[in-house]
Amino acid sequence: MTTRKSIDHLLNRVDETVRFAEEQLKEKARQESVNETEYTEALMQLEETYNDLMKTMNSASPEQRELLHRKRLLLQQIQNNMILSDH
Repeated sequence: MTTRKSIDHLLNRVDETVRFAEEQLKEKARQESVNETEYTEALMQLEETYNDLMKTMNSASPEQRELLHRKRLLLQQIQNNMILSDH
């Protein structure tokens, strides 16, 4: 069973990653030339956070899994938006 503290830490990381990715996505929408390094970093953080979340889901309680599932969907949605806006 995953501890509440580790779940809270992961959820905070998800929120921070989402915030950074959203900033990069908004910046790209505002201007055509975006800092590609930061944009790529945001995509990498989304992927790393997603992988950590999936590992944690295996040992989470049913209630924790439901919350993690919602966060997983959020990560995937932002990641998809970033990939699609790249084209």
